[in-house]
Amino acid sequence: MSPATPAPESGGAALELLVHGVGGATPQDMLDDPRTVRITGDRTAAMHRRAEDVDAEDHPERYAARPVPEAYVWSNLTSGDGARALWLLLLPFMVANLAHWMRPPAQGRPGLVRTYGVLVRLVALTLTVLLTAAACEVALDLTAWQCAASAACTDAYSWLGFLSEARGGWWSAPGRRLAVAALVPTLLVGLLWYLSNRTWSAYEAQRPPTGYDDPVPAPRAAEASAPAADGSADTESADRGDDGPGPVELRPALGRPGFWYGRRLVARLRAAHTAAGFLTVAAALATATARHDVTAPGAGAVLGRTLQAAVATLAVLVLWVVCRRGRSERRLDLRVERALVSWLPGVSLTVLALSAVYAGWSRPGWTSGGALPGNIAFGGLTLAQGGLVVALGVVAVLLQRPRRDPRTALRGLGGPAVAMLACALAGVMSGGVAQRVADWLDGPATPGMGDSGPRIGPPVLLSWQASVIPVLLLLLLVPAVLLAVRTVLAGRRLRAQVETDYDAADERDPVRTGRIADGRARASLTDSAPVLVGVVSGATLLLGAGSVAGAWASGNVPGRAFDGAHPAIASLATVTQAIGSWMIGFGFLLFVTWGRRAYRDASARRTIGILWDVGTFWPRAAHPFAPPCYAERAVPDLTWRMSSWTRSTGGRLVISGHSQGSVLAAAAVWQLPPATRGRVALLTYGSPLERLYGRWFPAYFGPEALRALNRTVHCWSNLYRATDPIGGPVRVPAEDGRPAVDAAVLLDPVAYGRTRAHPLPEPILGHSDYQADPAFAHRRGALLDRLPPAVPHPREPDTTAGQGSSGRSSG
Repeated sequence: MSPATPAPESGGAALELLVHGVGGATPQDMLDDPRTVRITGDRTAAMHRRAEDVDAEDHPERYAARPVPEAYVWSNLTSGDGARALWLLLLPFMVANLAHWMRPPAQGRPGLVRTYGVLVRLVALTLTVLLTAAACEVALDLTAWQCAASAACTDAYSWLGFLSEARGGWWSAPGRRLAVAALVPTLLVGLLWYLSNRTWSAYEAQRPPTGYDDPVPAPRAAEASAPAADGSADTESADRGDDGPGPVELRPALGRPGFWYGRRLVARLRAAHTAAGFLTVAAALATATARHDVTAPGAGAVLGRTLQAAVATLAVLVLWVVCRRGRSERRLDLRVERALVSWLPGVSLTVLALSAVYAGWSRPGWTSGGALPGNIAFGGLTLAQGGLVVALGVVAVLLQRPRRDPRTALRGLGGPAVAMLACALAGVMSGGVAQRVADWLDGPATPGMGDSGPRIGPPVLLSWQASVIPVLLLLLLVPAVLLAVRTVLAGRRLRAQVETDYDAADERDPVRTGRIADGRARASLTDSAPVLVGVVSGATLLLGAGSVAGAWASGNVPGRAFDGAHPAIASLATVTQAIGSWMIGFGFLLFVTWGRRAYRDASARRTIGILWDVGTFWPRAAHPFAPPCYAERAVPDLTWRMSSWTRSTGGRLVISGHSQGSVLAAAAVWQLPPATRGRVALLTYGSPLERLYGRWFPAYFGPEALRALNRTVHCWSNLYRATDPIGGPVRVPAEDGRPAVDAAVLLDPVAYGRTRAHPLPEPILGHSDYQADPAFAHRRGALLDRLPPAVPHPREPDTTAGQGSSGRSSG
């Protein structure tokens, strides 16, 4: 990934800061030299140089004709050790977090912005409750309540013998069986808390460099009501919480001092979600026991009502904590939460322990029969999620209404659609594990359909939700086929354009032309992603509502609900239930298998890490159990490195970002002080800044934000190919004497056939190896020529003596 040709002589020493993209890269590949040295950073993320360039600051005269190449390697932030492969199981939480950042530009509507954030946080809270409820369903209902009450089931699984109701042991009492089974969901919630706290310590708790928390001058009164540079209202003023009224900061959203420091919010949400998980388990225990005590009034019934009231009170407090405050970005928020929030998980765990003690009391004559009231719980969660998503859609439409950008994904409804996908993923995972455990305990029969044996089955609603999966796949098949046909036809239409681009009239090769045209057509499929997301989300919402209605109306699984109907309809219901039960279980097992494989296989771990390169760029603003935001480490790293170079050398700087690295580069540039931005050039290639981030995150990377970024740096150039499925143009036109950011689309391959310069066939590179194109070195050289000359700067005293090379270039 080294420069293809030397840069022209221009203006003194310059630094070329290379930032790799999706999938990661080694410093040796980025610098095209086997001898590289880590000059600052650690094993997680670090800056590297060639060994010969380590002392570049001490000898600037050597670099008058070429920049100093320096590589920032951040791949271990997302795909380092094997344990991170388990983050795949947190995918629904990550998707819900993305929905928070997909809101349309606010345009001075702080109330709607706050409402949007509250609704997304509530959706995220339901996901935590759903996951815990699924664990309660497996441990408490299927295992401790239904299986332990069946002699056939406990005989088949001897490890459950101590819970067997037929054997009459001490643990055989229904309440005690439930109490011991409650350890499973309790430990799960504790594990989520531990993982969130551990990653919080490594990411959000890392304070940005000194200077980020300098006070920002308040704008003049005439400016106080102006929108931010991205066209949206300041998030802090819109979702201020208890900070009180304050002026709106006139800076892009991604340039606010506290944007990449989410310590306080993550701690607050982590306390609320942990408490919600414990309260879900406590509610399951207290409700099941109190339902029996209602038939025998006494002290037990009073205690049961008291515990239920305590659970309800704490649940209201959890809702208050989640809804009251969002992100604080206008300044670096170093405060800690009050004791009320900090003690919330502990108090909830205490109520859970009291509920377990209450359930474990001796109640002669109490036997378990039927199933626990899971239908009500899962049905209520499904309706709540659907209602929240619909409300979120209404708010998104109101935010988008004043000015609609045709490039915005789903016309501003990307956030609600993605929130619906998060709920669907959580439903597949929770329903999948419940279906598989029920199928395992129930023998070969489909859950709820067994004619003999223990007949162990999950709540009816889960069977209905599983049954709609084949219908959803059939609905998805229609747009998938249409897109495939359109891609084939587009490939045929593009053949004439390919031959024109290469001027290949005299050397036409139908096979070569077809491959290039098909590559361009396949790359354009990325722009059709909103269609698929919209279809899946809309169908999921409607089918979910239908499954709730079917479960509550019939009170039976689909295969039994249509008994007596036309044989074709009854057979179809039975088949869809069986296929859906298998598919939902298979989906969950697929997640587990991928995670296990990634733990053992480094190549698979790297592949899964690519998912997080895109999904975990954003801070955890909605769900604290989502995988952590690597940008909260990477963006301050890059910002501080650029500032230290310009401060210590007075020199020029080109930050060169590929793919996801271009997004990190842009975010880092936004964080720079104005004086430093004026000495920085931005070179992006294979960049998803507009194609992905601008369309799906318009409030932060929309047209106004990208134009503002072009105005705030000294110069910017963007390279892209028609065969690149990820990168594309940023669509920033020429304005105010500045040229358009996008270069002419690069030809890929660089040569159509064999030439003297290319005697062997050139490959179609797509998203990779942009540096191999001669246009890369030309554009980089042009950016360096446009930068102002290096400013003489007095050398700062060396305060890093004895630290070796790692401290030499940190400024």
